Amino acid sequence: MSIGKTISQQMEHSSWIRRMFEVGDRMKRERGEENVFDFTLGNPAGEPPPEVISALRRVVEANRPRSHAYMPNAGYPSVRGVIAQQLSRRTGLAYTADHILMTVGSSGAINVVLKSLLDPGDEVIILVPFFPEYQFYIENHSGRMVLVETDDQFRPDLARIEAAISARTKAIILNSPNNPTGAVYSGEFARDLETLISGLDHPVTVIADDTYRSLTFDGLTLPEIPAVVRRAVVTYSWSKALAIPGERIGYLALSPRLPEVDALRNACTFANRTLGFINAPAIWQQVMMEVADHEIDPGSYQEKRDLLWTGLTRLGYEVTKPQGAFYMFPKVPIPDDLAFVRSLMDEGILAVPGAGFGRGGHIRLSLTVPPGTIERALPGFERALARSAKIENGK
Repeated sequence: MSIGKTISQQMEHSSWIRRMFEVGDRMKRERGEENVFDFTLGNPAGEPPPEVISALRRVVEANRPRSHAYMPNAGYPSVRGVIAQQLSRRTGLAYTADHILMTVGSSGAINVVLKSLLDPGDEVIILVPFFPEYQFYIENHSGRMVLVETDDQFRPDLARIEAAISARTKAIILNSPNNPTGAVYSGEFARDLETLISGLDHPVTVIADDTYRSLTFDGLTLPEIPAVVRRAVVTYSWSKALAIPGERIGYLALSPRLPEVDALRNACTFANRTLGFINAPAIWQQVMMEVADHEIDPGSYQEKRDLLWTGLTRLGYEVTKPQGAFYMFPKVPIPDDLAFVRSLMDEGILAVPGAGFGRGGHIRLSLTVPPGTIERALPGFERALARSAKIENGK
């Protein structure tokens, strides 16, 4: 076979999210779309806000000279300046345009910073459950993923993190609000983590994947990681905040407090080019200069969270109530989450097995479906639960 062994092995363990999405497409063709309840993919509900579309029209119609040309690999200085001002207001830190790199989404930003930090065999700590693509991003740059379990409410355990740190640890990725659980990591945890890593005898950088930061519920306010953790970088994407995941626009923000910030900026700019991203999409950089502060209202997701959480807990499912993002991670009634996913498929319900996120015995449900889909799916959740109870009682 001509393809590499590494990519072959990665493909065998590739994302359950995409796999179930493809199963859903087939089921919709076979059963009819109205008979399939697809809770798999995190495609934001609805379309981008009118302000975004209006800004896009203005940018395209203006057709400013060189607006489709190469720019500095880090992105337009004017756009980076707007992002720096935004971050300075939020964190109280002295961000400038030189601390910002415009990237091909948050995924591009994470790959860029990992490429800049890692040597072969270096370790990156990931909290479980986790976004499964992190493994491949780390392996892209010859790193090794080190998994650290959270507690039964998906809260980080500092003692476990400390035990996992070795002389090869280079970074810790924090994803809050979390995909797949919707958990939000507290300010107290951030402060304790700073105490831990500042006392180490080698540098460990915290990578805050803030993709879902605009989607928090019940008035919850997120801690600003760079304001608390000295060695911090932030990766961000407008995919979820503005419902534009296909446009691949985001940024990497390097904390002004990083001792080697200039060297890291140069490395990341080089990595952005040599990884093949070259630069973030030019048109969307210009759009973000106008709408960077705009965010969709998380209220509709909170309403669907409440609808699904209330419905599932009433039926007897064990569910930790999400604090943000647009996912729910219920515990399933049998040890084999994949078997339970198959049982849900019999009811036309598509879910992603928790094993794909590093914690079996759960399923991930996306809150991006219409409320009516949740209501119509609940009887199927009830029947699947009843079948599993009969199987367990029959053992």
